[in-house]
Amino acid sequence: MEDQGSKGPRGEVFTKTIRAGKRTYFFDVKTTRSEEFYLTITESKRRFDKDNEKFFYEKHKLFLYPEDFDKFTDAMDEAFAFIKTNNPEDFSEEEQEQKPGMDDVKFEDLDSEKDKTEQDDSKSNEDNEDKEE
Repeated sequence: MEDQGSKGPRGEVFTKTIRAGKRTYFFDVKTTRSEEFYLTITESKRRFDKDNEKFFYEKHKLFLYPEDFDKFTDAMDEAFAFIKTNNPEDFSEEEQEQKPGMDDVKFEDLDSEKDKTEQDDSKSNEDNEDKEE
């Protein structure tokens, strides 16, 4: 789900998904019962449970309410400015060209990655079944 304009099942009125390596970030604008907007930022990481031999998703959520938006934005801007000033090699044009950006991600890529993951899971299950026999 990339962007959404209609109200979803949990009061979601907008969603932006960002795939970043092994993590996925979800930016969800939701509404309260009194129709006020707030933002949830969710970090989701795929993990493997060795005991159950199954994958699961570890999630961390941050809830931001309108009264905190300006403070949050100011703090993020300060943190990014500090990083850019004190670690400029992370932001050099040459490195940015080599690193795939968020604009480089296409839905087709996400689907093929999902298919690959499902194939890997399927193969893993088949391998486990073969071991049991």
